[in-house]
Amino acid sequence: MVPLYMSFFVGGILCLIGQMIMDFTKPKITPGHILVGYITIGAIISGLGLYQPLVDIAGAGATVPLSGFGHLLAQGAIEAADKRGVLGAFSGGVEATAAGITAAIVFGYVAAVLFNPKS
Repeated sequence: MVPLYMSFFVGGILCLIGQMIMDFTKPKITPGHILVGYITIGAIISGLGLYQPLVDIAGAGATVPLSGFGHLLAQGAIEAADKRGVLGAFSGGVEATAAGITAAIVFGYVAAVLFNPKS
């Protein structure tokens, strides 16, 4: 069981880094750049085998942020490539993240139906 303070500490540090990058590089680096960067860096670090120790230390503090999504994509691709070869590398990431993507779409749709945007 991961101590709760470690989850909040690591998750907070990841968010702090992204916020500082945006604050100190305005207007060059946008939230979209941070989103893509975190997913890419998470996938690269995971592919090198360095992200799992962070997940073991921080639990949800490392898996919930966008870098955790990159980690999940990379691990899914690696596992599927081991089982099915090159074609598995292309489908494994999508299979590993399907539940999260589906939840985001469903909850986003429900929120859009229930609430009206403010102008």
